Amino acid sequence: MQPEGCLGVRIPGCDACLTHVTEAERSAYFTALGPGSDIDHRGTQFSEALLGELLDALRDPGTGRVGIGDAYFEAAQFDGTAEFGDTEFSGMARFEGTRFGGAARFGGVRFGGYTGFMGASFDGGGWFAQAQFEDAAHFELAQFGDFTAFLAARFAHDAGFNGARFGGDAMFRAARFGREAQFVGAQFGGEAQFDEIEVVGEAAFVTGEFASRARFMAARFDGGARFDRARFAEDALFHGAQFSGRAWFHGARIGREISFANAQFPGIPDLGPLVCGGGVDLSAAVFTSPFTLRVAARNLTCARTQWEQTATLRVRYAAVDLTDAVLNAPLAVVADPSSFEPDDSPLAGLPPTVAVTSVQGLDAAHLVLTAVDLSDCVFSGAFHLDQLRLEGRCTFAPTPTGLHLRFLWPHWWTRRRTLAEEHHWRAQSSGQSAMTSSARYWRTGPHHHDPRFTPNPEGIAALYRQLRKAFEDGKNEPGAADFYYGEMEMRRHDRTGTPRGERGLLWAYWLLSGYGLRASRALVWLTLAMMTTIVLMMGFGLPQSSPEQRATGAVPAGGGTVTFKIDKEEPKNPTGDRYTSERFEKALKVTLSSVVFRSSGQDLTTAGDYIEMTSRFTEPVLLGLAALAFRGRVKRGN
Repeated sequence: MQPEGCLGVRIPGCDACLTHVTEAERSAYFTALGPGSDIDHRGTQFSEALLGELLDALRDPGTGRVGIGDAYFEAAQFDGTAEFGDTEFSGMARFEGTRFGGAARFGGVRFGGYTGFMGASFDGGGWFAQAQFEDAAHFELAQFGDFTAFLAARFAHDAGFNGARFGGDAMFRAARFGREAQFVGAQFGGEAQFDEIEVVGEAAFVTGEFASRARFMAARFDGGARFDRARFAEDALFHGAQFSGRAWFHGARIGREISFANAQFPGIPDLGPLVCGGGVDLSAAVFTSPFTLRVAARNLTCARTQWEQTATLRVRYAAVDLTDAVLNAPLAVVADPSSFEPDDSPLAGLPPTVAVTSVQGLDAAHLVLTAVDLSDCVFSGAFHLDQLRLEGRCTFAPTPTGLHLRFLWPHWWTRRRTLAEEHHWRAQSSGQSAMTSSARYWRTGPHHHDPRFTPNPEGIAALYRQLRKAFEDGKNEPGAADFYYGEMEMRRHDRTGTPRGERGLLWAYWLLSGYGLRASRALVWLTLAMMTTIVLMMGFGLPQSSPEQRATGAVPAGGGTVTFKIDKEEPKNPTGDRYTSERFEKALKVTLSSVVFRSSGQDLTTAGDYIEMTSRFTEPVLLGLAALAFRGRVKRGN
């Protein structure tokens, strides 16, 4: 007789469920069963022993496999381990609302018809390794309390896990989904492993939540992958994944790192916008169609990434590494001014500055950088830097600030744009400590203690020369002037590639006018030269007094015609008080005439002539250098 409150379906010919029938009735029921029989035990409570007896009654003596036709276990309860290993369900398998108190073992089971585990509870986890689902399989709202494994499972039709909750690790490695794989709103409390899965249809993880690491390494998505608004608390790994269809990560949030290293995107047009609290890794990924990425992250690594078609990387916050990237078409790295991350983003409060840290080994002929920070960018090893395009306001590292002492002589660095390589070389050559981090000092490089990996002045001069052309092509004369200054600085310090005589000329060029770019320096020297000329003229160049003209002639005794002969005395060296206001005025006229390359017409001593000739050579040169420097600073392209 069925006890009150028991929901178990009565077995045929009895008034109670399988659990509550008599031993004789149970034996008679088992005797009537055979391989392939239909069974209905909805709401029945099974112990391990009772389940074992039932399956033994359905076992084929020849093969040892359990064969079941249609199976109805809705709302049933299994105490202890539910062992269904090597069972074959040729019809429907209905486990909706079923509760498995212990481990549920379905390893190697073949489900020939519709399979339903919707709302089922797996308190001890579920084991479905190598299970085969020939028809649709539904695990919507199922709850897996412990370790769950679908290793190498095969889903021939749709597989639904929408709203499912996995309390422990969920292993789907090498599973194959013949149609759609639906995990919309699924929650993964432990590590989620989807390595080497293959999804022929669409894989949907929309609004999914991953509390631990999520692995999709070497996964293959043939029909598209949707991760819209998914939440990854830790890493999301897609190493070697292949996205043959679209991939949606709109509004996705990654707490730490997301990696697409070695992934392939043969047809994906865009990715994002996605927000990543750590870094985004696209190393060695391959993009074969026009592509747009929108991402907010701390780092974006594109080392050895290959773009076959035009691509645009719209980035916020991130430091972008383009080392050894392969560009077969234009690639634009753009600092995205628009905010697309939520208010509680892990990046909230950070300045949205985008920095490019390396273009080593890259062919820059196809590279466009827009409004990015290049203060720490390493350019050495890149190709065709003269064809690099810089758009918007791209910033470079400034020189150190403040006053410094060199051999007890105060000096300061001229403000200009500099390359990171110059910072690294100067910090290394000056013996600066690697721990120094201040705007008053040069920035140390990653190989500060190993000169072999730090570019020398000759190599840095070549970088400045190529990038200067990029500025000139962009009609940015002030920027080109700074890089010309940097090139001259490196040539002046190059003791191997620049001959000593040439370095001497460069030292003089630097000292007098900052390579024709520092107007203030040239004007200071011009002022000093003029003052020196005035002093020398007053002291040695102007005669004591202006020589008077005298007429001499011979008058014949007979009163004939008088002939006058005009003679001029040589100017005499000054004596007495030489520094008077009158002499200063004359000396100033001589000096000002020399500046504009004219002769004053003033009577001078022999020393004065030489002083005037010297000033007529030096002072116009200094004036010309000052004018050249002004032009270089204010000129803009049309």
